[in-house]
Amino acid sequence: MCGQKSRNFKLKITVSCYIVATSNQYYNEKYHTVKKQIFLTLLVLFSILFSGNSFGQKKYWIVFTDKQDVSFNPYTYFDQRTIEKRAKAGISLVQFSDLPLNADYCEIIEEYGEITTESRWLNAVAVSLKASDLKNIRELPIVKEIVAIQNMELADYKRSEDISPEELIHINKQLEVFGGDLFLENNIDGKGVRIAVFDGGFPGVDTHDMFSHIRDDGRIIASYDFVNKDEFVYDFNSHGTSVLACIAGKLDSTRFGLGTGAEFLLARTEVNPEIFEEEENWAAAMEWADKNGADIISSSLGYTHDRYFPKQMDGETVFVTRMANLAAKKGMLVVNAAGNDGDKDWEVIGAPADADSVLTVGGVDPGTLVHVDFSSYGPTFDGRMKPNVVAFGEVITAGKKSIKRAFGTSFSAPLVSGFAACIMQIQPEWGNMKVFDEIQKSGHLYPYYDYAHGFGIPQASYFINKKEYIEETFKIVEYLDDIEIKLIISDSDSGKDIPEKDFGQPIDDNYLYYHIADKETGKIRKYAVVNMSTSDVFSISLDELQEGELVKAHYNGFTNEYIF
Repeated sequence: MCGQKSRNFKLKITVSCYIVATSNQYYNEKYHTVKKQIFLTLLVLFSILFSGNSFGQKKYWIVFTDKQDVSFNPYTYFDQRTIEKRAKAGISLVQFSDLPLNADYCEIIEEYGEITTESRWLNAVAVSLKASDLKNIRELPIVKEIVAIQNMELADYKRSEDISPEELIHINKQLEVFGGDLFLENNIDGKGVRIAVFDGGFPGVDTHDMFSHIRDDGRIIASYDFVNKDEFVYDFNSHGTSVLACIAGKLDSTRFGLGTGAEFLLARTEVNPEIFEEEENWAAAMEWADKNGADIISSSLGYTHDRYFPKQMDGETVFVTRMANLAAKKGMLVVNAAGNDGDKDWEVIGAPADADSVLTVGGVDPGTLVHVDFSSYGPTFDGRMKPNVVAFGEVITAGKKSIKRAFGTSFSAPLVSGFAACIMQIQPEWGNMKVFDEIQKSGHLYPYYDYAHGFGIPQASYFINKKEYIEETFKIVEYLDDIEIKLIISDSDSGKDIPEKDFGQPIDDNYLYYHIADKETGKIRKYAVVNMSTSDVFSISLDELQEGELVKAHYNGFTNEYIF
């Protein structure tokens, strides 16, 4: 689970440089293999106690070759909302992935083991099997692929029993940083948008005052526990309660998230302690959400070390990543946490945040608005930019029975989910990927980007204000041996036309962002954030640059570049 992070973290800030990173963040695979083998040895014993599987059995996805001789009626299967959404977007109502599985194929597999999950989208079933059965199953003409299902650990979180004045300030700031007051002034709260939340449980959501406005309006449309196979989700891990509060929590006039008017589908997919079925449940929940008319999937979950190698974070290998991309093709916006491994051996984002069509959300420190050390880094293994955007990695939110302070990208993602719901309310004709693209463009760093911050924090003013002008805040000057990024102290120092930008005032700070990238592909070789509170000039030696590279820099709303 990409969830909570302990309070014991430190920012990597010095007088001159906050963070420097390169795209080569993948550690020695042999070392990782040893760690993985040790963990999986212990996991076999652990799974006997918690998963109910017999000794010698493991879980697998069995992917079928086809869906021969199957059919279904989409008008009775799908929620009317799903039918209307697909029609508006020009998406076929009967795709191959929507068709049910071949029942005869399932019966054949059940001769070897119990099927626990069926996935129409993947044309696959999850089943517990003995190793001795694998050879026979691989030889079946109906089987295309067999993929092992592995395991990961569950994080913990810190509670806070009371709301202090400082915490009230923080609650307001976690929304104000988006320009959330503009939404409030224009009566925008995600009304009419349906959000599916996947998590480990939602205790207190059926009783907590923070969610009474949702309950009283009948806006919890459906719920399902994919662990216990029933509709009751108001127990178990309170991580989901905290996540939902960051989307839509509200106490009196105090909002904890921007999507207070949205509708919800609540899915319990995770187990504490976690066992083999989480990814199965995530996949099943995605199809359930589509069937029930979801516009947005908010997932603060991730699958990384102890299941996979970093090289598998390539946007196409892991099954939940495949499911996320399929969901985008069916008209849903998938918002996923980047993960909390930035200060660990793993470092990089996990699945399904590696999916090309997932809006991946990293975390920033509320005090500096720059990368907080636990937030996982991009790029993906195949070199794509991640995260896409960022939000606070420290929030005030709901616990099982009280208000608490929580840490992790698990809470950055739902803050952006609430933001996305507001955009869908403003622009109901936009498709999911149009919303995806425009949220990126609204980032406070755009068009600058890097592998820690993406395009920055999405801004409401991009969608509401008319075009305004952002003044040039620095110059890039070339000398014999270096280039200087020189801050402009007064308007009279500016010698260029003021560039046009699509949103209003930038977020003020003292940090200069820059990266060195290939000018053709945009792939970053190096990036940094520099504290400019004690200087108005930052120099980069020309020896650092290679032919065909550019330096792109951003300071207080203005972006410029130098091509070598």
